[in-house]
Order: sequence, then structure tokens, then C-alpha cells
Amino acid sequence: MLRTHTCGELRADNIAQEVVLCGWVKKTRDKGKLLWIDLRDRYGITQLFLEEGVSDNNLFEQARELGREFVIKAKGTVVERASKNPELPTGDIEVRLTQIEVLNAAKTPPFIIEDETDGGDELRAQYRYLDLRRNPLKDKLIMRHNLAKEVRNYLDKQAFVEVETPVLIKSTPEGARDFVVPSRMHPGEFYALPQSPQTFKQILMVGGMDKYFQIVKCFRDEDLRADRQPEFTQIDCEMAFVEREDILQTFEGLVKHLFKTVKNIELPDFQRMSYDEAMEKYGSDKPDLRFGMPFVKLNEIVQNKDFKVFDVAELVVGIVAEGAASYSRKQLDALTNFVQKPQVGAKGLVYVKCNEDGTFKSSVDKFYSQEDLSEWAKLMNAQAGDLILVLAGETNSTRKALSELRLEMASQLNLKDKDIFAPLWVLDFPLLEWDEETQRYYAMHHPFTSPNPEDIDKMETDPSAVRANAYDMVINGVELGGGSIRIHDKALQQRVLRLLGFSDEEAKSQFGFLMNAFEYGAPPHGGIAFGFDRMCAMFAGVDSIRDCIAFPKNNAGRDVMIDSPSIIGLEQLEELALRLEIAK
Repeated sequence: MLRTHTCGELRADNIAQEVVLCGWVKKTRDKGKLLWIDLRDRYGITQLFLEEGVSDNNLFEQARELGREFVIKAKGTVVERASKNPELPTGDIEVRLTQIEVLNAAKTPPFIIEDETDGGDELRAQYRYLDLRRNPLKDKLIMRHNLAKEVRNYLDKQAFVEVETPVLIKSTPEGARDFVVPSRMHPGEFYALPQSPQTFKQILMVGGMDKYFQIVKCFRDEDLRADRQPEFTQIDCEMAFVEREDILQTFEGLVKHLFKTVKNIELPDFQRMSYDEAMEKYGSDKPDLRFGMPFVKLNEIVQNKDFKVFDVAELVVGIVAEGAASYSRKQLDALTNFVQKPQVGAKGLVYVKCNEDGTFKSSVDKFYSQEDLSEWAKLMNAQAGDLILVLAGETNSTRKALSELRLEMASQLNLKDKDIFAPLWVLDFPLLEWDEETQRYYAMHHPFTSPNPEDIDKMETDPSAVRANAYDMVINGVELGGGSIRIHDKALQQRVLRLLGFSDEEAKSQFGFLMNAFEYGAPPHGGIAFGFDRMCAMFAGVDSIRDCIAFPKNNAGRDVMIDSPSIIGLEQLEELALRLEIAK
């Protein structure tokens, strides 16, 4: 190799050794008789120095010509550093230079390559190769590597086998939009990029693989946000001859192992909560349990008091923000504006301040007496100094809006501690959800999810009451993973597909290969898939998965470094038998 050591490994034990280092010039400091160079590589920083009267004069001149981010090879002797730097692992030593070789000169970078940089998101994305030299991004990618390594270690010890599944597959109408790939050899026909390896991992169970996993790229052509990318990575897993409890125990164990080995955190046993309870108490199927503020239904004590908003509401529900009675009118008006945002959707907000002297001040004093408000506080377990916030309206939309308000209050009250982790299994989701626009049922998870055995007899008579044998893993309000026990019986799979609006012919066309496989001895099986990018972001303590991906797309789905997607030439389009108008 060109170097004997990296820039992060030299210590006092290396004093008097002759070494060769390679890296990038972080900065130089020229004091006339002394000149220092901070040399950086992936492993750290080592200080190099030249001293007048000791170092060669030509070497001084060569060093003065070095610019930031020049790539150099440096030879010298390790000596004790006169002014030690306790902030650096290499801070006890420095290297007295005897030779410099410029391996590659560099233009002045468009932003400073420091932990705290002056480069904005778009600029750093355009020059991602420079951003990768910064510790915050480099460290996240190394952490991502360590997570993947520990996933493999744990699952290997549990007898899982990593199997690669195809990337060019068949498009299906369920779920998000597919990315499609035209076939040159079959004009007019298209592959799809997989949204998940779902059917393949089920077929692996039919094939007797018993325990499968894969850290796999998946693709969805959907609108983007902080926790979404058009291409993303899953930890995809499946097991045969199991029930739900086996899945929960195995993968709770996986996540506990990751937190222990990567973050040295002992997670508690995961709480468990039904979907119905989660929606009733928190208005969300992925509640953040680092803090309280559960919902309290108020219909019985607030209706029929001549306050029309409450009287006509299907649901009146509130939360208690502890210690927030000191909120000013301006702050309360801001909360009202927040819940009235289109993405939140409430029409208004009712508040009650629980004063320290035992009295109450509310926005509905005209309709409710002090005794009435005291009854609210008693039901909600609100104490002096707390703030009660109430919304009313149609059940589902009101719960959704109050869930958003709960999260907003948690942010304002600094309750979202990123060093606390509150894990949860959410169970017993509905199998189906009704869409008013298309007037049909859709699978809440996917069409291969098994109904709860207790509810199978309701499938044709009361489809909306059928629970899925499904589960989601939630930590701090983030859905890290989800899965289910699968259907392994052809007749039951046909019944579910009929509920989803597939004719027998359509079902055979789309999923015939899977149902045919079921006829050759399919074992009971189930699995789970984790969002690996989301997991990395949680471990890194950041909100955006882009911070943990080497080459992410931006909010518009573009890679601004390589300028993709891009227009392709007419000759390529003709080879693919695509209409030429597409190129315009």
C-alpha cells in the first residue's frame, strides 16, 4: 500500500517511527519558521509539521503550495507534540515531514469541509463526494454498515439464510405505483421494479427454505418526504411453520440486539397494543409513547349544554398538556391556527386553563360553569397548572387532528427526547379499508395477509370487521417494520382477492404463480420487513433518511450530482419500441 498507517491510528507508542501517510489536506498553518498541515482521511486527522533549520527548504516551498483538499503522500518521523490536542485521538503526536508527494491537486471546494459547514443541502448534494468527507455523513454511513453487519450476525445465528430475489419482476395493481422498465427483447412489454420481494419470499417458504432474509433495495413511484425515497432499503424476513408470537419474539430480539451492539442501549420488553386501542387513545397506528397525553373522550359530560359545536359532534375528545396553563393568548391562537391548517383539518380548538388557585379559564366560559370545567379536569386527570385542549367533529378526522396536536405539544414542551426509546407492537389491524372514491376495499397491508382465524366467517358478511393477523413495530412514533402471518391456502387467497375486486381471471393473471405454488404443499408462514433507512436515521438521531444514504434523491426525486432522471435519445426509444413523443 502507499501508506504505512492511517491518519487516525498514530499514538505515543509510535514515537521515533518513520511513517508514510496519505490523505487530504484539511488546512495548513504557516507561521514562517514553522508550518503545520492537518492531514485527513476516513480514520481521522494527523498533524504534520516542518521547522526552519531542520526541514529541507525545498520541502517548505512545496508545502506552501498545497491547497485545501490536495491529495498527498507524506513521509516523516513521529515525534511528541509540544502543544497536545486532547480533542484528537492523535493529539499527543505529530509527524516531522521529510518528503511530500502530491498525488492529485484539487480545486477550492465550494463549501468548507468541516462538521459545521457553510454548504446548503442542494449544494452539498451536488458535490456529494465532498460532503462524504465530512464526519457527520461519514459516521452515519459507518453506523449504517455496523447495523447491517449486526443484522446479518443475529439472523445468521437464528439459522436464517440470505437469498437474493429478482429486481426485474411483474407489475401488480395493488399498493403504490410501480417503476416500470421496458423490455427491448419483448417489444411493448414491461418489467416492474419490486416494491417488496413479498411473493418471492413466500415462494421460498413453499420451497422449504424455512428462514429467509435479505437486505434489499425496493422501489416505489410515490410522492417524497423526509422518510421516503423512490428507492429504499428493507430488511426483509420470512419464516415457515410459525405463529404470530414466534415472529414477535424473533424480531423483538433482533431490534434489542441492534440497540445493544450498536448503541449500547438495553431496550425494555416491547409494549403491545391493538390497532383499535392505538386509534382510540392516540389517534394514530404508530403512537409515540415517550410521553403521555392520551386521548380522553368527553361526549357524555360536554354535550347537551347548548354549545352546538359539541352537541352535533360525533366525537368530543381532549388531551392534557402538563404545565402548559401558562400559555399566553398569542400561543393559544397559534395552536388554533395550527389545528386549522389543511393538513391537520380541525375547524377550531377549545382550551381550558387549570389555574394554580383551583379556578378554570376557558374559551367556552359562556357555556360551561366552573363546576362543569372541574368535571372535565377530574375526568381527564388534569392538575393545577395544566392545559386542556379539546377538538370535536367526525370521529376519524378528529382523532387524526388531535394526534397532530399531541405531537406538536410534545415538540413545544420538549418531550421528544432522542435518547429515550419507547418500543411498541401494534396488533390486530383491520384486514381491509374502504375507499369512498373507488367504492371498493383495499388491503391495509397487502393482499397476502391472513385474516385473524376468529374473523374468517365475517369475510363476506361484514368485511370491515375482519381483523388481519398483522403487526407493526413502532418506536418513538416511527413505524420501523410491519408484517403478517400470510395466507398459505389457495381457496382463502381467492376469497381475499375477490373481496379486493379481482375476478378469478384477474387473480390468475396477476397471482396465478403464487396460488399454483400453494397447491404443492405450502407451509404456514409469516414475516416482517423493516425500513432499514428509517432504522439508520433513528440510530443516528436524525429526522431525514437522506442523511443516512450515501447518494439520496432530493424532494423532487432527482439526483442532482449525476443529473438523474434524464432524457434518453430517440435511438434508444426506438430500440425499446416506445413512442417517440415521450422524448419531447
